[in-house]
Amino acid sequence: MKVLVVDDEPQILRALRASLAARGHDVTTAPNGETALDVLATSDVDLMVLDLGLPGIDGLEVIKRLRSWSEVPVIVLTVRDAQADKVAALDAGADDYVTKPFAMDELLARTRAVLRRRGPAEAQPPVIRSGDLEIDLSRRQVTRGGREVHLTPTEFDLLVHLAGRPRTVLPRERLLAEVWGWADASGTRTVDSHVKALRRKLGADVIRTVHGVGYALEVQA
Repeated sequence: MKVLVVDDEPQILRALRASLAARGHDVTTAPNGETALDVLATSDVDLMVLDLGLPGIDGLEVIKRLRSWSEVPVIVLTVRDAQADKVAALDAGADDYVTKPFAMDELLARTRAVLRRRGPAEAQPPVIRSGDLEIDLSRRQVTRGGREVHLTPTEFDLLVHLAGRPRTVLPRERLLAEVWGWADASGTRTVDSHVKALRRKLGADVIRTVHGVGYALEVQA
């Protein structure tokens, strides 16, 4: 089973990675919500263990965005024990809620229970939807209004990064690092040219520019 653990405390990540890996699970970690959404959008994940108090996008927002395109089981693992926090997380789409400090045996038992309730993994590949835009992650296929749009591999990867956090402005430098793997910000015109190509193929309303900062996916249905 592939487990994604999301927490901003390095010691929690190390402890969960070691304990879950020792039980035969394939463990990926993420220190924040943005990274978690990237992993979920580009990898097959069987279960996510998620902290609520994350820097940037908090855990509750991660669940809400994930549930717009995926039913990956989510177990919240957090110090927040107020009834209102539990209700909000479960209403957003979490499958279970465990408070810190916790016993590893209990977390593993809850993991098994969640997976039993969920049943076998979905046969259909994950699809991100925003308005009338659909991105099939497995087939690497994009449609808008039911019409297939042919993108280059880099255009597709850029679109997936933007779609993983809709309506969130992503700086050019960050997109350059995450999509192209470049540390040198001098290549930001490369990002601009690819955004221009996406607008030409998908429509001018797909991506919003925030001048001097970056871009956000904002599809008008």
